[in-house]
Amino acid sequence: MIVRDLNDARKTDRLVTADGWDSTRLLLEGDKMGFSFHITRITAGTSHVFEYKHHFESVYCISGQGSIEDLATGQTHPIRPGVIYALNLHDRHRLSASTELVLACCFNPPVTGQEVHREDGSYAPAPEEAHA
Repeated sequence: MIVRDLNDARKTDRLVTADGWDSTRLLLEGDKMGFSFHITRITAGTSHVFEYKHHFESVYCISGQGSIEDLATGQTHPIRPGVIYALNLHDRHRLSASTELVLACCFNPPVTGQEVHREDGSYAPAPEEAHA
């Protein structure tokens, strides 16, 4: 059984920060669950372009207001508490926060915790040995 406290995890290297957001990685590849689980906070008034070419991501909004835009179609959807979105086609998207967004995120394959967004908004592919 794995038990972790979000507030404790935020005091460790499980808290990853970047310009306009932070993400606390509560479950990582090393936990051998087959997915990673994060609580991510997006700063109010910011907008971010992401495209997870090598990962699937699902995101559930816990609190805040914002929007997600599918950059392939231009379609925009409101994000508010109770809304989930799933990037089942590795969708390139823009996530914008009107107020601070607090999001619960799952990645498959799981991230290791050391990933950084590349220039195109993606993470590098997961190492092959992680799936062996």
